[in-house]
Amino acid sequence: MSTMRELRFVSDGQSCRGDLYLPEGDGSFLTVVMGHGFGLTKACGLEPFRDAFLKAGYAVFLFDYRHFGESEGMPRQVLLPNREVADWQAALACVRKQEQVDNQRIVLWGTSFGGGLVTAVAAREPDVAGIIAQCPMMDGLSSVLEVVRYAGIGQAIKMTGLGLWDVISSLLGLGPRMLPSAGKPGELAAMSSHDAYDGYTALMPEGVPNEVAARIGLVLPMFRPVTQAAKVTCPALVLICETDTVAPASAAEKAAAMMAKPTVKRYPIGHFDIYQGEARDISVADQLEFLQGL
Repeated sequence: MSTMRELRFVSDGQSCRGDLYLPEGDGSFLTVVMGHGFGLTKACGLEPFRDAFLKAGYAVFLFDYRHFGESEGMPRQVLLPNREVADWQAALACVRKQEQVDNQRIVLWGTSFGGGLVTAVAAREPDVAGIIAQCPMMDGLSSVLEVVRYAGIGQAIKMTGLGLWDVISSLLGLGPRMLPSAGKPGELAAMSSHDAYDGYTALMPEGVPNEVAARIGLVLPMFRPVTQAAKVTCPALVLICETDTVAPASAAEKAAAMMAKPTVKRYPIGHFDIYQGEARDISVADQLEFLQGL
């Protein structure tokens, strides 16, 4: 039986919530620090991955970014990549203080947008033991160009306009303007590929909003973890979905090739397939094999 206790840590003056899960036995344990992807929380479909790590004898720290879930931050649903990188670093500092954690064996685990975040964090934190980047968004510019490919240039123009409105509205004290995180084809959303809405919302329990502040449309093209990948010196497992319409596989391939110690696994599936069924089981097995080698 595993045990769980709540931990709070401060990131740029705001309190963030995380849960530390400990496996049976005496520590200190290899610890997997887990953060989700675009606009999602620790309650969104990560339990099978968490439970697999615990069963294998690893500790897990699962946290929410500022502005999301059980962490502080107003207004809600504001996704700014640089802030989330800072949240990762604050979470890592918190974990390092826990006596059950083996500080020499801390692994950063991120999925989708989080896969890009852990790459950026590892470039700044060379002492981590490794990273796992699952279906990672390694290049915001490539992701925007993918939106243009499947939804047309008008979609990108509308997202930019709504992002500007969001910034102006907030400056005037009128609050943020929201953009759906996932929509169906033809709808205005950050992701509206054929598989985005069903795949994204399948991860969301009741009460988690399917929206982010629209300013993300202005900053996403400038968030490019691929440009920092050469600074990732720790072992890195990069799990690539070959038919990914959200986080282009080509950007993940490029980032992995720049890392010092990459292990690349490729799956003939789409972005959201890796969270369910047989594809998830295969991914988890590859991740456990990687962790066993650390």
